[in-house]
Amino acid sequence: MTNDPDVKRLLWFIFTGSRGGLNRLKIISKIRINPQNINQLAKEMNLDYKAIQHHIKVLEKNNLITKMGEKYGVAYFPSSFLEANMVTFEEIEGKLDKSK
Repeated sequence: MTNDPDVKRLLWFIFTGSRGGLNRLKIISKIRINPQNINQLAKEMNLDYKAIQHHIKVLEKNNLITKMGEKYGVAYFPSSFLEANMVTFEEIEGKLDKSK
């Protein structure tokens, strides 16, 4: 529920300031509803497996998602850090939806 300016800056960069940000935003939106593995995300989003894998690595590196399971059964979930800053995420998501 915090509105930390450093978190806001990080999220803006991850989702708008770098290439592929919109896909990362879509990944987060999808795993918030239903945790999925990379293959499921690739099929649902109609993107290459390697592209999803790259976005997952970026999201993991920035502590925005967490995983559960092993090997091919790994499912991704929003991290507790992202959950704590969901207001900021939703604000960014809302602004990007309006700009389409």
